[in-house]
Amino acid sequence: MGEQIYGLLGRRLGHSWSVPIHQALGCQPYRLIELEPGELEAFLRREDIGGLNVTIPYKRDVMAFCDIIDPAAEAIGSVNTLVRREGKLVGYNTDIDGFLYMLKRARISLRGKKVLILGSGGASLTAQAAARREGAREIVVVSRTGEDSYENLPERHGDAEALVNTTPVGMWPHVEGSPVDLRLLPAVTDVVDVIYNPGRTNLLLQAEEMGHWRRMPGGDDWNEPGGRDIRYTGGLPMLTAQAVRAEELFFDRTVPDEETERITARLRGDMTNLVLVGMPGSGKTTVGRELAELSGKPFVDLDEEIVRRAGVSIPEIFASQGESAFRALEHEVLAEVCAGHGQVIATGGGAVLWSENRAAMRRTGWVCYLRRRLEDLPTEGRPLSQTGSLAEMERVRHPLYLGACDRSVWNDTNAVETAQEIWRYFYEEEHPGN
Repeated sequence: MGEQIYGLLGRRLGHSWSVPIHQALGCQPYRLIELEPGELEAFLRREDIGGLNVTIPYKRDVMAFCDIIDPAAEAIGSVNTLVRREGKLVGYNTDIDGFLYMLKRARISLRGKKVLILGSGGASLTAQAAARREGAREIVVVSRTGEDSYENLPERHGDAEALVNTTPVGMWPHVEGSPVDLRLLPAVTDVVDVIYNPGRTNLLLQAEEMGHWRRMPGGDDWNEPGGRDIRYTGGLPMLTAQAVRAEELFFDRTVPDEETERITARLRGDMTNLVLVGMPGSGKTTVGRELAELSGKPFVDLDEEIVRRAGVSIPEIFASQGESAFRALEHEVLAEVCAGHGQVIATGGGAVLWSENRAAMRRTGWVCYLRRRLEDLPTEGRPLSQTGSLAEMERVRHPLYLGACDRSVWNDTNAVETAQEIWRYFYEEEHPGN
């Protein structure tokens, strides 16, 4: 295996998670292969190619260099997997296998539904083929220009029931955008975003927020009157499943679904941030350090990072510049830190006050609300805890903590036991969007 080339072929691959997936499946030589368009032909003529995955922008370009194209890939119109067999380059499309697996896993059915597919590239072709295979009633491809564009969606397609995003809008590192406002599509009950980084794009965050249920911190379902029954999924299960199918083609073997789930859970756990929110003095830093020790994830204390950048203490920032200046600096630091992956992050008590902060935490993180009784909260060195009423502060912030978190945990024993409880929940619970 080591004498042959295995890897992901693309032009810019800094965001890819493919290497750890394939290496977890046993393909240790798997690597990222970045090529410019002019380098493509010479590379694909190499006889030492064992197996390649192909991503943007080459899924259609590589078809010209294939000796054989699988009929399913031919019908879709794009190739994402190449295998050298008896000297011939054979093209396949495993994206559709991953797409269908993702739908099944999220319990999303497209049968009999009107499906909007955002984007017209290679991923769109896969989504269209999957929707046809699933028995969609109508398939509409939306692009920036043409008869079906983003500007006329509400007027022409307000009755659509399923939405699939195949565009890069919202993908790391440009995570702030969203391809469409779901409020303009009142009939949509299924939302699929093929983006896997971040785990919850803004589109998925809106789907989650608008849905009439979400899993609340104690594990119960919370119903919001007037909401919709929206099912949604991000693209990580698709990424894993298509990679598993590619491995089967590379090495002519069968991988059970249990292995696909194991790798999905492992990758999700490794890459997802574990974010602690809660009142000042609730123990976020102490518990966070224990979590970092337990998990092997690096620890980031946002207040410490703010102090490092400002060169003065937080009470000094409040005294000299006021709370508004502090909040602006807090947001800048939080957004930058949360753009990373696989960290334990302890936030400041007021970080949830800005909706932009809550979104940044949830996009890449599993958020835990750390709770402690008011009488046990220390106030020394905490400007807002020393002025005004802690009870009033909790009254204002408690619903924001709940709205931001995936789980709440009481910190009423010791930091080690609390960290162990959080870590257990982190791995036992299904991470939203994935």
